[in-house]
Amino acid sequence: MRRLLSQDSFADNARQNRGVTRMQVMKKIIGAAMLASAALTGAASAGEISGNVALVSDYVFRGVSLSDNSYAIQGGFDWSHDIFYAGVWGSSLSSGGELDVFAGVTPTTGPVEWDLGVIGYFYPGADDPVAEFDYFELMVAGAVAATEQLSIGGAAYWAPDNFGETGDARYFEINAEFTASDTVAISGAFGNQTIEDPDGPFGAASEGDYNTWNLGGTLAMHGFGFDLRYHDTDIDAGTDIESYTFGPESYDSNVVLTISREL
Repeated sequence: MRRLLSQDSFADNARQNRGVTRMQVMKKIIGAAMLASAALTGAASAGEISGNVALVSDYVFRGVSLSDNSYAIQGGFDWSHDIFYAGVWGSSLSSGGELDVFAGVTPTTGPVEWDLGVIGYFYPGADDPVAEFDYFELMVAGAVAATEQLSIGGAAYWAPDNFGETGDARYFEINAEFTASDTVAISGAFGNQTIEDPDGPFGAASEGDYNTWNLGGTLAMHGFGFDLRYHDTDIDAGTDIESYTFGPESYDSNVVLTISREL
């Protein structure tokens, strides 16, 4: 995530250098994920390993489409033991792919369940002499159970050197989930993303930010998960922050269907 490709020249070069199909990308991502999961397997006796795979009608990250308003194939592996966890996750993009590596702890203090972690975002095959695409974020998140069915939470993410050398980036979010039954849940979130240099290290754009929100429902049935979700932002055309996106079509309101399955 994440990931938002700038429209500046360094991003254009990256797109040209990643002229492969989604299926080719996923083969590379799955191969890398398998290697990473093999390392986790050695710790399986001290924890649990699970996998997941999903098909999404659009890969939307913090309100912006990263798959050119088209489908994406995603999947990953997770290891957990007590309060510790680690994993890998990959997705196809509009051109090329993304591989995330993450780790963290989930302690509990009083009514608050915490998630403290670090996420590395990598773009296999991306090559550009001007800007570095790979980056990492630090995350602090927490949630409380307001009732047996309602959970309310918040999260903060910080990237000291964001994607494409766009500088310091911060993302703050509040979210909630209502579990209607064993198979149905409704959830939503509101977040704010700030980028220091939206158009890259040599651009003229000044620091900008935008708000994003989503609302949707999830249904678990026959071993599959189905999520239908509305996404939107308040990005305006012509603003500095727009240079951190693929243009109006990438940040306009969107409804996304996700079909997933645990492995």
